[in-house]
Amino acid sequence: MKISICGKGGSGKSTIVTLLARAAQKKGLKVLVVDSDESNSGLFRMLGFEGPPLPLMELLGGKAALKKKMNLPNLFEKTEIRIEDIPSPFIKEKDDLMLISIGKVLQSLEGCACPMGVLSREFLIKLRLNENEIAIVDMEAGIEHFGRGVDEAIDKILISIEPSFESITTAEKIMSLASGMNKKAVAVMNKIPSKKTVKTLAESLKDDLEILGVIPYDPLVFEANLEGFALNKGKAFDEAKKVLEALLRQ
Repeated sequence: MKISICGKGGSGKSTIVTLLARAAQKKGLKVLVVDSDESNSGLFRMLGFEGPPLPLMELLGGKAALKKKMNLPNLFEKTEIRIEDIPSPFIKEKDDLMLISIGKVLQSLEGCACPMGVLSREFLIKLRLNENEIAIVDMEAGIEHFGRGVDEAIDKILISIEPSFESITTAEKIMSLASGMNKKAVAVMNKIPSKKTVKTLAESLKDDLEILGVIPYDPLVFEANLEGFALNKGKAFDEAKKVLEALLRQ
């Protein structure tokens, strides 16, 4: 199963990705996290890795000299890609939790991120998972990935909604775009401080947007993001386990 996590910038997508990945790992699944957000650089720390993997962009000549030196195969010549096909410099792995990165914007004037969107789409379309494997994709903020067709190969689209008007309108737009691809988007409320907030958000959202769960405001999440330790416990983690079960049942 391939699950994408999307939403407006700052809605906690990477946190949801981390919580779901840890929950899936605890369930005994082999988890591949795909970092498809070209701007956020801290996901590897949240997952407990000391450093990020080399971006897959480099397999296509992002740094031709490095590719030649390492004598790496062109992964994208294959019609299907398995996790074990990904060369070790481009994947981080620990206890059945794996991380790959499509690419990052690293400097000014280097051009738009469109090639990264194309690469994300190509990789996800070709990715083949075994029965005990799951892929969780941290999408770029906003809705542009739908225009690039990145979500074409996704099985489940999960929207992270924080308590803000902009987050609500983005979620409704994502829901509409997903429907245009004949896909159903579901949502999770994130960073929720109270039951009153849950009620207010629920009243503001469209009735046909299914809410799979509520991730509470958890100080431990902010400590993990600030200090860089693995996020695998706490109130938010307990609720994320329920969201994962709901996704797997659908």
